[in-house]
Amino acid sequence: MATFGMSTRLSRLGAASVLTAAAVAVPALLPATATHADAATASAKALSVAASKKGSPYQYGAAGPNRFDCSGLTLYSFNKAGKKLPRTTGAQYNSTKHIAASSRQAGDLVFFHTGSSVYHVGIYAGSGKIWHAPKTGTRVRLEKIWTGSVWYGRVR
Repeated sequence: MATFGMSTRLSRLGAASVLTAAAVAVPALLPATATHADAATASAKALSVAASKKGSPYQYGAAGPNRFDCSGLTLYSFNKAGKKLPRTTGAQYNSTKHIAASSRQAGDLVFFHTGSSVYHVGIYAGSGKIWHAPKTGTRVRLEKIWTGSVWYGRVR
């Protein structure tokens, strides 16, 4: 009976080791999976960086580390997370993978638009909120998305 118990424990340990090895090896064998995981990790880090800049003053044309405009905050945050973004809101929109609102995740970019022209960007924080640098006279803050005229983009 003691042998059976020990054997069962060893089998469970062996299964756990095999599962751990598979979890480590599969991303290397399936590059698309690794890339998706890397993008998710970068997005989470960028979101954290943006949140850490809470209270930093808005300054047109600024891209950190202490003052930001909207695209400067997203550029700075993703750069700190190891991802490159272009400088302007429009160029950032064009460089992302466009996704449906139903697919948005924390760390995705939220682009505010009028017609076909984007004019503002923030980082989606979940629960309908974004971290952004709003406008002159304000500071980086978490705010509820105030309009339905938004598009979403995922940094690759």
